[in-house]
Amino acid sequence: MAIVVSQLWVYPIKSVTGILLNSVQLEKRGFQYDRRWMLVDSNHRFISQRQYPKMALIKVALSEFGLALNAPDMPTLIVPYPDPQIELYEALEVICWDDQIIAHHINGSTDNWFSDFLGMDCQLVYMPDDSLRPVDPQYAQNHDIASFSDGFPNLLISEASLADLNQRVDIDLSMSRFRPNIVVSGCAAYAEDTFGHFMVGDMNFFAVKPCSRCVVTTINPQTGKKESAEPLKTLAQFRKQKNKVLFGQNVLHQLSATNNNQLSIGDKVKIIRLEKQLEFD
Repeated sequence: MAIVVSQLWVYPIKSVTGILLNSVQLEKRGFQYDRRWMLVDSNHRFISQRQYPKMALIKVALSEFGLALNAPDMPTLIVPYPDPQIELYEALEVICWDDQIIAHHINGSTDNWFSDFLGMDCQLVYMPDDSLRPVDPQYAQNHDIASFSDGFPNLLISEASLADLNQRVDIDLSMSRFRPNIVVSGCAAYAEDTFGHFMVGDMNFFAVKPCSRCVVTTINPQTGKKESAEPLKTLAQFRKQKNKVLFGQNVLHQLSATNNNQLSIGDKVKIIRLEKQLEFD
C-alpha cells in the first residue's frame, strides 16, 4: 500500500485553530501563511493555548481579503494580508520561546478584538519576509528558517498513529489536537518515527527530531477547556523518552528548483532513507 499525503493543515496565527486544505504552497520557512501571525502580551512575549486555552475557540479562514476570524459572541474580524508595498506597520521586537524577532504590529482595533475575547491585553503581530528566524543549528541542514512555530517549519503525523492512540484512550481524539502540517496514510502506526529522508514529488523532506508534546494536546478544541490528562497520560506509558512525551516528527524541507513546490492531498510519499525505531523508557 502506497504512503500518501492525506491531510494538509495550516495555522496562520500561532496557537489558533488550523485550516484543513486540499493543497498548500511550500515556502522557505514552511507552508504559506503558516504561523506568520502571533499574539503577544504586554511584554511582547508570545502567548498560546498553554496559558489561554480559550484561543482554541478562535476560528480562522483564508478569505479573498485576508484572514477571516470568528469566535463565540464576537463579530467577524478581517485581518488584511500584508502588503509589502505599504510601510505602515510599527516594528516590534517580540519573543517566541528563546528567539527575539522583529515583527510588524497590525493595528489597535485588531488588538482590541483579541483582548476582548481573551480577557487580557495582547497584540497581533506579523513576521515579515525579511525577518529570519533560524532553526536550531543542532538540527538545521541548509540554513533552515521557521516562522512563529515552536521551532521547525513542518510537523508530520500518520493517521495510523492517531488510530492506535485512540484505541488506548477513553476519549475521542481528533488530529487537530496535535496540530500537524502533514498527515500521511498507508503506513503502520508510528512509522513516521523512522522517516529519515523522504520525498513528495520533487521536494525533499528530513525528519530531524521527534516532537515533544505539551499540555495543549489535553485541550478539547471544541470547548477550549482542559477536560482530562489525556492524551499525555496514556502517551507517557509507551512514548516517553528522557522525561519527554513524543508524538509526531519535526521535519525540514528543501524546495525544488524544478516545480512549483506545491503539496496536495493524494501526493505519494517516497521513503529514501529509514532511521532506527525510537527507543522509549
